[in-house]
Amino acid sequence: MSAPSPIRAFLREQTRRRRADLLVAGLAAALAAAGATLMLGLSGWFLAGAAAAGLGGALTVQAFNYLLPSAGLRGLAIVRTAGRYGERLFSHRAAFQALAALRPALFATIAAAPPQRSLTLSGGKASAHLVQDVDAVETLFVRRSAGWAGWAGAGAAGAVIALASPLAAVVFLAGLATEVLVLRRLAGRLTTPPSAAQAQQVGRLKDALGAYAPATAELRCFGLADPALAAVMAHDQALSDAVLTRRDREALLDVIEAAAAITLLAAVAILSAPAATPLRALAVLAAFAAIEATAGVLRAARDQGGADAAIARLDAAIAAPSAPVADPPAEARLRILGHDLPPGARLAITGPSGCGKTSLVEMLLGLRPAAPGALAVSGAPLESRPPGWARPLLAWAPQDARILTGTVEENLRLGAPDAPEAALWSALEDAQLAERVRGLAGGLRAWLGDGGEILSGGERRRLALARALLRPAPWLVLDEPTEGLDPATEAAVVEALAARLARTGQGLLLVSHRLA
Repeated sequence: MSAPSPIRAFLREQTRRRRADLLVAGLAAALAAAGATLMLGLSGWFLAGAAAAGLGGALTVQAFNYLLPSAGLRGLAIVRTAGRYGERLFSHRAAFQALAALRPALFATIAAAPPQRSLTLSGGKASAHLVQDVDAVETLFVRRSAGWAGWAGAGAAGAVIALASPLAAVVFLAGLATEVLVLRRLAGRLTTPPSAAQAQQVGRLKDALGAYAPATAELRCFGLADPALAAVMAHDQALSDAVLTRRDREALLDVIEAAAAITLLAAVAILSAPAATPLRALAVLAAFAAIEATAGVLRAARDQGGADAAIARLDAAIAAPSAPVADPPAEARLRILGHDLPPGARLAITGPSGCGKTSLVEMLLGLRPAAPGALAVSGAPLESRPPGWARPLLAWAPQDARILTGTVEENLRLGAPDAPEAALWSALEDAQLAERVRGLAGGLRAWLGDGGEILSGGERRRLALARALLRPAPWLVLDEPTEGLDPATEAAVVEALAARLARTGQGLLLVSHRLA
């Protein structure tokens, strides 16, 4: 038995919450389809009847009542327009409100997933999940009213065609139902594989662009721009091939749908031949309108395959929630490789590059599975706790810290969103970066550019250090915090850090490949 789909469960819950909007959208769609069908049928009857009256002579023309049909057409036009507006308004409102909750929930779930899952998800695939896959799921809401419209249009057409020939009405409705059932099944088989391939190629193209675009300067410098462009274009061609395959199959469905529609219209025209000409025109045009109303059902069937594939991909990207576990104590003791560290202790983790210093810290942070017996928090072995269980205790400045594309203040507030401005400046002072920030236009609100491009490598490292200093955690974890700094700046950072630790009582885990 397959595991329940969290995305489908979310959609069921959102459907329940948006039931009123979806119901109004369905009723509006039915009203619009019925109004369009009756309007087109009445138009055919009106034109044919007026023509017949004209051929009948002056007396027949004078006896022909054109006011009532004219009023009916205007009324049905208003009904059709109001119905279409209402269907668009309420179906899209339901979809937008539902998906406004889906994207943040999906992002939060991916971010909170075990690192073995979330860190292997590329940026291109994550973007495809949050954009293309969610857009595909949106169609499930927007297309929900298609069934209402199809049934209403078919019912109205059947009633109108029966005025010309009850047999024609039965044959038309049976043929229309058969067409819808066959084409829905065929649409799923034909469009689902290329839709899945298209989504996969979108992710790969985004991965390629995300990998090569930040390295544009280096690629030009080393003469590798053309090979990089060729690699991106290869992914683009693969995406184009997938899109073309899907379009070819949709075109085939269009041809089959058109052939079925022509057959149904011919059957109605033939079977209603004994009726008067105005009734024959009414029957044929009403049948045409009903076929158009059911086209929405067939379009929804084409989208269903892509939506099902998107739901499967989103389900695969979402980790099942783990059972709740009590938070670690605020005054936690650490045990690292047999060393017991009381609150406020300081430990240097040293060794040559590649010996596993950073890996050990990543185990403590839950970014990789903890080795049995290597780490414990207040006596609790870390390997027996969920990933990230100890993170609330740690303020981390990684060796390759990422700087957000934003302002100095926005980057600092990742560590302490509600910190007063004075605390931000204090952290910058201790990181020996306050003078540089004061020299920027805007100070704390200065724009740093893409990935902090206006800062040097050492300045970006010190900004990450200041961000970690702001985080209210009992343990400060610094991975090569002064690497790449000149001796004077390094000495100032070390001195300020020692004073800050003495003032706050924080513990320190310092990772370095240097003994001093």
